[in-house]
Amino acid sequence: MAIHHETWAFVFGLLGNAISFMVFLAPLPTFYQIYKKKTAEGFQSLPYVVALFSSMLWIYYAMVKKDASLLLITINSFGCVIESMYLLIFLIYAPSKTRLSTIKLLLLLNVFGFGAMLLSTLYFTTGTKRLSVIGWICLVFNISVFAAPLCIMKRVIKTKSVEFMPFSLSFFLTVNAVMWFFYGLLLKDYYIALPNTLGFVFGIIQMVLYLVYRNAKPKTLEEPTKLQELNGHIVDVVKLGTMTP
Repeated sequence: MAIHHETWAFVFGLLGNAISFMVFLAPLPTFYQIYKKKTAEGFQSLPYVVALFSSMLWIYYAMVKKDASLLLITINSFGCVIESMYLLIFLIYAPSKTRLSTIKLLLLLNVFGFGAMLLSTLYFTTGTKRLSVIGWICLVFNISVFAAPLCIMKRVIKTKSVEFMPFSLSFFLTVNAVMWFFYGLLLKDYYIALPNTLGFVFGIIQMVLYLVYRNAKPKTLEEPTKLQELNGHIVDVVKLGTMTP
């Protein structure tokens, strides 16, 4: 007996949940290091603020959509919890200047930005139009998040070093994008499927770059920058997607 496409969508969504769960936990070593050193100096909060905002967007989208949205709610609810914990730890151990800038960013994006989007879609749109507007916001935001690894790929090419782009992370993020792509495609939800097409392409490019430069002699930059956390979570999303869908 042929398996219904909704059943396949559930299978891909379940696999996407499992992989996204592991991706959300990827920064744990970074925060253990912050906790152990009692300082977040040299690290950035932007990836975690962005990942939290992304999870908030997808939960809102899933709640408005209602149909076949349980798997979106489960993984992004976990994302909200874990990202909030990361940010709390970051705020505790961050230098005062960084802490203040992080609080400003949270207020700007996650409080006022999300609040403005929430109120405008609730009061100025209804029914399918509301879902369409929220879907487009999620789609555009996730495409911008998936484009974030470009800076890391540029660094790999410039330095001929794959230190900040481990193959295992690129591989799992690519598989994650594939799972959510088929989940969206089978449900004919192109707001989920389309961004993950880009995620898949960037994931393949990252793995190819890794294979090209893994044995290359690294070049030393005059002003090296600390990109562990950028690789650890913006790429997750990618997170990311992130990451999630």
